[in-house]
Amino acid sequence: MNQEPQAGPKANPNRKPPELKPGTVKKLMIGIAAAIVIIYLGSSSFYTVQEQERAAVLTFGKYSHETTSGLHFKWPAPIQQVRIVPAELTQHITIGYRQNGDEVIPVDEEAIMITGDENIVSADAVVTWKISDIHDYLYNISNPEQFLRNATGASIRSVIGSQKLDYAITDGKTAIQDQVRERLIELQSKYETGIQIIDLKFQDIEPPGGEVEDAFRAVTNAREEKNTKINNAAKYENDRIPKARGEAQALIEHAEAEKKSRILNAEGDVAKFNAIYAEYAKNPDVTESRLILETLEKILPNAQIFITNSGSDTVNYLPLNELLRDKGASSSSGSSTSDNTQGGNAQ
Repeated sequence: MNQEPQAGPKANPNRKPPELKPGTVKKLMIGIAAAIVIIYLGSSSFYTVQEQERAAVLTFGKYSHETTSGLHFKWPAPIQQVRIVPAELTQHITIGYRQNGDEVIPVDEEAIMITGDENIVSADAVVTWKISDIHDYLYNISNPEQFLRNATGASIRSVIGSQKLDYAITDGKTAIQDQVRERLIELQSKYETGIQIIDLKFQDIEPPGGEVEDAFRAVTNAREEKNTKINNAAKYENDRIPKARGEAQALIEHAEAEKKSRILNAEGDVAKFNAIYAEYAKNPDVTESRLILETLEKILPNAQIFITNSGSDTVNYLPLNELLRDKGASSSSGSSTSDNTQGGNAQ
C-alpha cells in the first residue's frame, strides 16, 4: 500500500521578521559607506600612463606637474585630476585630402588656392608633428588638430600666393615646401601651441583637372625636354673642351720645341760662320780655296777634280782624285802592316 507523505509544520502567517537593533543598522550603513569610499579612493587615486603618453596633473584645476609612462598616484578628485595626451607619439595630418583606408577623398576647400599671377592651383600636403609642451598644448589652443590644419593652410596660401604658377608646379616645389615649413614653425612658436613640426611634404602641386592640367602638363614636358637637351649640350661641352685644350697645349709645346731647335741650329750656324771667318781672316786665299773645294765636293760628289795652270804653253794639272785615292790606299796598307808587326811582336 502506498503511504501518503506526512506534511511538515505549517507556516505561521502572523509571524514577524526579526527586528534589527538601531546600533546594528547604523554600523551596517557605516561599513557600506566606508567600502564605497575605499573603492572610490582606490579607483581614482591611481592612474596608468602608456609608453607613448604623458600625463598632466591638475591640482584644484591648476596645472602642477606632468608624469611619464608607468603607474602613478594622485589625490582623488576634486583635489587632483589627470589629463593624458600622446606626447611621445609622432602624428600626421593631411591637407587637401583625407584617406580612408585605400580611398582618397579630396578636400577642395583646403587644396584649391590662387597663385601670385592669379592662376588656380591644387596643393596637397602631409604634416608630421608631435607634442613638445603639454602645458601649452592643453591651455593655449582649444582644438590642436584644427588649429594645425588652419595654420598649415594659411602658410601654404601665403607662400604660393606670392609665386607664379609656372614656378610652383615645376622647379619651385622644393623651395616652396621649405618656405611653408619655416612659416608653419614660426606660427607654432608665435602662438606657443606646444606643437613641434617635424616635417612637411607636398604630395602634389598642380593645376585643377581638365584642359588646364593637360596644357600645363605639356609645358612641364617641354621644360623637361629643354633641360635634357641643355644637360646633353653641357656633357658634350665638357667632353670637347678638355680635348681641345689638350690639342692646343700639344701644338704649343711642339711650336716651342721647333722654336728652340731652330734657335740652336741658328746659333750653331753663327758659331760655325764665326770660326770660318776667323780662319779666313788669318789666310783668306787658303780658306777661300778650301771652301770652294768643300762646296764642289758637296754639290758634285762623283765629279773628277783637276787643278790646272793655263798660264804657260804647257798645260799642267794636278789629279786630286787620284792622289787622294792613292793616299787613302797607302794609308790603309800602312795601317794593316803596322797591325801585323804588332801582332808578331806580341807572339
